[in-house]
Amino acid sequence: MNTDRLSQRLEAVANYIPKGYRLADIGSDHAYLPCYAVKNGMVPSAIAGEVVEGPYQSAKGQVAEEGLTDVIAVRKGDGLEVLSVGEVDVVTIAGMGGALIASILENGKTKLEKVQRLILQPNISAISIRTWLRNNGWELIAENMVEEDEKIYEILVAERGEVDKPYGNLQEGLLLGPFLMKEQPAPFKKKWQREMTNWKRILTQIEKAEKNAENVKKIEELQQKIRLVEGVVK
Repeated sequence: MNTDRLSQRLEAVANYIPKGYRLADIGSDHAYLPCYAVKNGMVPSAIAGEVVEGPYQSAKGQVAEEGLTDVIAVRKGDGLEVLSVGEVDVVTIAGMGGALIASILENGKTKLEKVQRLILQPNISAISIRTWLRNNGWELIAENMVEEDEKIYEILVAERGEVDKPYGNLQEGLLLGPFLMKEQPAPFKKKWQREMTNWKRILTQIEKAEKNAENVKKIEELQQKIRLVEGVVK
């Protein structure tokens, strides 16, 4: 992967960046996504945010090497604190856990006042992001799922709007994704078959363990998730 050819995962993220929007990529690592977006005329300018010194220096070096320091600002800071209100139109956050992405959005939500679109790619726990979006006035408008190197990734796209609009059964929609449930691409089926296999394995282990209130609760939760997914995945 480089600034001319992104990974399949990041290319899927890039595909949802509206042309002409000013971009902020949070947790940008080597700044491949901002460089790619600028070089391909997708965005006029970008901000690459990093909280860790090593990746921050890597991003600075990459942007300098590409000769893009006049249009890509590399900033060190925690999450959205690297932004000022109104600086960007679209924010991407990719390659982290869903709970961490949700916490970044929550901690920096005052910086999102003028942002028009969020493009989020969690490695796990997309439900954490969908829940945050719904609780904070962001309507989920698209979802995608890609498989790369035996790993399956979800991409969630949101804009301000009617938070309940995409959801039918809320419980199913938050866990599985309303658009993904409808389309059921091959990676979707693979992911949830894998999850159910894992849940059933854990369920068997707990059922063999000591019967106490905690284990009974875990059994009920696992059985509920298994029934829910089995009722949706074709």
